[in-house]
Amino acid sequence: MSDRQCTVLLYSDDPQVRDRMRLAVGTRPAPDLRIEFVEASTYDECIRLVDDYEIDLMLLDGEASPGGGIGIARQIKDDRHDAPPTCVVIARAADRWLASFAEVDATLVHPLDPVTTAATVTDLLRADAPA
Repeated sequence: MSDRQCTVLLYSDDPQVRDRMRLAVGTRPAPDLRIEFVEASTYDECIRLVDDYEIDLMLLDGEASPGGGIGIARQIKDDRHDAPPTCVVIARAADRWLASFAEVDATLVHPLDPVTTAATVTDLLRADAPA
């Protein structure tokens, strides 16, 4: 089995949250996946990166301010027919209904568990893998 290089967009206005997301995913969440990260701290940066890069997965902070990850996910899903899979990190499990409305593919809850995070990212990347 060959390695697949994937680009994951990390979005949060808080650099510490982006660091925690990066560490929870890791650069090798599975033996066949290698991760390269690109980061955005604002809504505009996030949209620009989605437009300019081949993003395989968006990992968005639902608690970011002023543009939250759930709103960004919904905007990108509405604007692009080829939107990458999206995972939003939320603070309250009760916010899953809002993420569902935004057509988010998966949610994770702060604080991030590295095992659950890596498994979720791996599942999303494999499900969206080219045939």
